[in-house]
Amino acid sequence: MRNLHEIDRYRVTHPNIIAHYGNIGNETCGAFEVQSPIDGGTLRIIASALGGFDHVSVSRQHRCPDWAEMEHVKRLFFEDHEIAMQLHVAIDRHTSCNPDCLHLWRPNDGREIPLPPEWMLA
Repeated sequence: MRNLHEIDRYRVTHPNIIAHYGNIGNETCGAFEVQSPIDGGTLRIIASALGGFDHVSVSRQHRCPDWAEMEHVKRLFFEDHEIAMQLHVAIDRHTSCNPDCLHLWRPNDGREIPLPPEWMLA
């Protein structure tokens, strides 16, 4: 994940964030609000780097973010050379705290995400 101070202009610094998280974050974590490239609505984003993964959760108020919005967030929060993924886990491991939220993950401990052959990527 990129150094999140590079996108401080999107960082939420409201006292509610400090009350909830204890601070406004740092170069690896924080709460952000980004304008959707689709309709100008607000994308609410929580970023963290814990447990061996960079993680970004993205939500809208009344619907899930779409592909273009997730791609916009990926390009904003991750370096161009980094690969990030969305996961569809087994149903017995699925936990949903917000039906309008999607996630991006990237190992930050040196592991690589396995990819299909190049000709299968589109």
